[in-house]
Amino acid sequence: MKMKSLLLNLVLLAMLSLVFASCGKLGKSSKGLPNDGQLHGVAPGGKYALPKPPGMIYIPQGTFHMGPSDEDINYAFTARNKQVSINGFWMDATEITNNEYRQFTNWVRDSIAGEKLGYKSKDGNTLDWKKIQTIKWGDPKTVEQLDAMIVSPDNRIFGKKEIDATKLIYHSETFDYKEAAKRENANKIRSQFITPKNVPVYPDTLVWIRDFSYSYNEPMSKRYYSHPAFGNYPVVGVNWKQAVAFCEWRTKYLNSFLESKKRPQESDFRLPTEAEWEYAARGGRSQAPYPWGGYYLRNRKGCLLANFKPGRGNYPEDGGFYTVRADAYWPNDFGLYNMAGNVAEWTSSLYYEGAYNFQHDMNPDIRWNAKDSDPPRMKRKVIRGGSWKDVGYYLQTSTRSYEYQDTAKSYIGFRCVIDLPPMSGKRK
Repeated sequence: MKMKSLLLNLVLLAMLSLVFASCGKLGKSSKGLPNDGQLHGVAPGGKYALPKPPGMIYIPQGTFHMGPSDEDINYAFTARNKQVSINGFWMDATEITNNEYRQFTNWVRDSIAGEKLGYKSKDGNTLDWKKIQTIKWGDPKTVEQLDAMIVSPDNRIFGKKEIDATKLIYHSETFDYKEAAKRENANKIRSQFITPKNVPVYPDTLVWIRDFSYSYNEPMSKRYYSHPAFGNYPVVGVNWKQAVAFCEWRTKYLNSFLESKKRPQESDFRLPTEAEWEYAARGGRSQAPYPWGGYYLRNRKGCLLANFKPGRGNYPEDGGFYTVRADAYWPNDFGLYNMAGNVAEWTSSLYYEGAYNFQHDMNPDIRWNAKDSDPPRMKRKVIRGGSWKDVGYYLQTSTRSYEYQDTAKSYIGFRCVIDLPPMSGKRK
């Protein structure tokens, strides 16, 4: 009798759960909303449940003094001290590594191969990645079918068939929000603000030789990007355009997954603004000249705290002749590694000498989408942090420098940031 009663209770509970489930939940659709004439709200998608982005650190909102924490020794006055406020964001704990960037170049390679092999999904508009993942790059038949991606016979060494790095081109399409927001453009159609671009993505491995005259660095050109020993070292030889393309691909890669799970799409991965980078580098220590908070490049034991050019050129004294692992040395108080030294880092900001004088004090930002036809002055992008080949001055959190957006160097890398909604992932 007790067994029958228990079964009856279970059946009743199941029926009640079905009744309540049929009422629907906020966030799925308006179909199941109570018809009581009251305002209940309709969410744009399913519940928000994006986990912590792998390898990223949350940088909380705050206010800091942007600009020199020490004397402006050059008397250039390109970075006047100014109090600014920054909204919270997520940032890569380390510079983007060779392994991480290789995921991008391999994706571009595979997508081009999938197009040439006709590996399309049933709708004929998108690629079938399940088929693409079965491509056997060592198979002679496959290589023959993808001959257009292989270096031409006269460019082969001992006849070896290799992927032509110049063929790895990423197709980018971006929407220019700043241009679209201008009042004079209010009546223009959306397509006028969409910019399609084709960006070659393979790193320039010859920068190790090109950057240093009368210097033997050929082994780094041959091995740095291709050898597994350097997999967790920061990627270099990537210009600003390629860094931006990586951010766009990373956004597309994440949102494609979220779309397949019928979850809300996220905001874009991007390069940090100059102000965001400095705020993150300071680690909450507003007036300290270095990310670790002190006034010196060594700790109490005399050990160097970053990878740079000590003294008059004792490169190996800090533990690295060239670059070191992206997670080397101690992180700053936010948990970010190598915000000083190792490789300088691209930001999204245009380098303009007087920028601090007119930028807003809330999320300051100055950008210019330079075209190839623009003068070189308009192609200057701010780089921050100093590198393995720089003296200590460039490691200060406030030191500004620049490089041209279409130029790659053996001492410049990057890291990404992303703005995520301030939600816990649980609905009340």
